Amino acid sequence: MLAADPARREPTLSEGNVLHQPVMLDEVLRLLDPPPGAVVIDATLGPGGHAEALLSRLGPAGRLIGIDRDPSALEHARARLASFGDRFVPVHGDHREITSLAASVGVGSVDAVLADLGVSSAQLDDASRGFAFSADGPLDMRMDPASGGPSAAELIAALDEPELTDLIATWGEDRNARRIARAIVRERGHEPIRTTRHLREVVEAGAGPAARRFRIHPATRTFQALRIAVNREIEGIPELVSGAVSLLRPRGRLAVISFHSLEDRAVKTALHELTHRCVCPPDLPVCGCGRANLVRLVTSGAVVPSDDEVASNPRARSARLRAAERLP
Repeated sequence: MLAADPARREPTLSEGNVLHQPVMLDEVLRLLDPPPGAVVIDATLGPGGHAEALLSRLGPAGRLIGIDRDPSALEHARARLASFGDRFVPVHGDHREITSLAASVGVGSVDAVLADLGVSSAQLDDASRGFAFSADGPLDMRMDPASGGPSAAELIAALDEPELTDLIATWGEDRNARRIARAIVRERGHEPIRTTRHLREVVEAGAGPAARRFRIHPATRTFQALRIAVNREIEGIPELVSGAVSLLRPRGRLAVISFHSLEDRAVKTALHELTHRCVCPPDLPVCGCGRANLVRLVTSGAVVPSDDEVASNPRARSARLRAAERLP
């Protein structure tokens, strides 16, 4: 997608009848290139596809700390990675708190960090989570259902029309945001919107027949916007990037996979700020602020998946990978 969001990250784990494929696995291994015995953090563990490949690369002395705020994802990853014993350390928590979560398991510095942003295929395909509109289910969308934050249903019940318009326009980048917000407010005045099917029908009606001519479904951007808002996804990216870099040892690397333009833009900005930390006036011949750059970019722009990968895993088509290395 880089504009809308049906494609998300996929691990290799087979859960039930679903085969999970980790996105851009070869590129991740090449760019992170952790040596045997390294300590690595997978900040968005999911069902553990990338983690399995990294642990295999690390050898018997290596360790991987896997962070995820979804208890279900952690449960599947524990089962998948059980053969690695105590070399795999699962941690329940939000990746924006990566430094404190690492400290909680006695880790103060690492050789590499991977972050594979967004929602997994397992989450999308589980109707009870409410992330997708392909099947009916409760309108939840919380990656951590026990977080105490509002669900998507609670969010659209609480926001007024201007706030809903701003949310859909900002996080969904939808030109029909005002019409859709008006339709939601009108409908909830008659009946609460509590299911994915109900919201899909309201958005379809609000967007109008012209919206159906586009490649993506009219509800795609609204669902994306709500999911991002419910889980505070974009606002957490700067904290994730800066926290990950603070944990990296010299020459350690960070790789981040994003799946739409908002994520990729936030990652690019966060990395750029860490490569240009000097705040001296441009005409000052020698740096006087003493703020050294923290990282150098390893990738020139964003790396995209190969045609072969997209052909075998269509959900990878929107992936964008950026990497940076911690300077001494």
